[in-house]
Amino acid sequence: MGTEHSKNEGRRSMVFLRKGPKLPAWEDALLAGREPKSLLKRGLRYVSLSLIMKGMTSTPDFLWGLHEVQKLNLSRNQLVVIPPSLGKLDRLVVLNLGGNCLKCLPKEIGLLRNLKVLFVNMNCLKEVPAELSLCRKLEVLSLSHNCISQLPLSFTDLTSLRKLNLSNNRFVQIPLCIFALRSLDFLHLGSNKLENIAESIQYLVNLQIFIVENNNIRSLPRSLCYVGTLELLNADYNAIQTLPEELYLLRRLRRIAWNPMDKGLHIAHNPLSRPLPEVVEGGLDVLFNYLRDKKERN
Repeated sequence: MGTEHSKNEGRRSMVFLRKGPKLPAWEDALLAGREPKSLLKRGLRYVSLSLIMKGMTSTPDFLWGLHEVQKLNLSRNQLVVIPPSLGKLDRLVVLNLGGNCLKCLPKEIGLLRNLKVLFVNMNCLKEVPAELSLCRKLEVLSLSHNCISQLPLSFTDLTSLRKLNLSNNRFVQIPLCIFALRSLDFLHLGSNKLENIAESIQYLVNLQIFIVENNNIRSLPRSLCYVGTLELLNADYNAIQTLPEELYLLRRLRRIAWNPMDKGLHIAHNPLSRPLPEVVEGGLDVLFNYLRDKKERN
């Protein structure tokens, strides 16, 4: 009896402890009484700090005193605001704010002059601060899964930008500033509300991957055929009926692609006019020969 009673008391104690008040989720890393700087990891390239999935609704104050941090991951929390203090971390090279509840970014983000990679995907942004264009070293930018419908004209200053993801937003047209980003080799505009692709697409002379799937695009512009660097063109799930006769000029497209991860031409799930559906079934060489012959006949 005494042993059984002790076991029951132990179980009740454990239940009581589990129901006790919890410290803020990020403080579990500081329970040992260490200095915040001890949380930094010093790798071969970057001094990094990860506070991913810590249940944070606001950023801890100690964060803005860690001036040496170069790589900061605050993704997959419940952050609503990033304070102006972000600008104090002027050594940042990589910043991940993805998977939060941010409605805006502080203009002080423009103080991060060493920033090369920025993820703000899966938030609630409706606009992007013009000051982001002051981050002239930025090479990779993901703003996917937000509520953005336009970009500031000052984005033309992001001349080092190589990869831009604007998918799952509310763009009705491709922002004009994008056509000035001549270093772009990756541009994702899938799942927006695009109805056309401007002829200015030809100015993206280094573009290798161009994704515009799941929009309302009715035709591909002839000028797109002069972007000879294209290796992947994904126009699946649109309203395209005809293809430009010059499409055969895109010699780096190797095949008709069906897997979303494959390079090549993706043109499935469009109301292509006949005989294009049957021609596409024959493969890319058959399609290109058909378009070339059609152009010569005209």
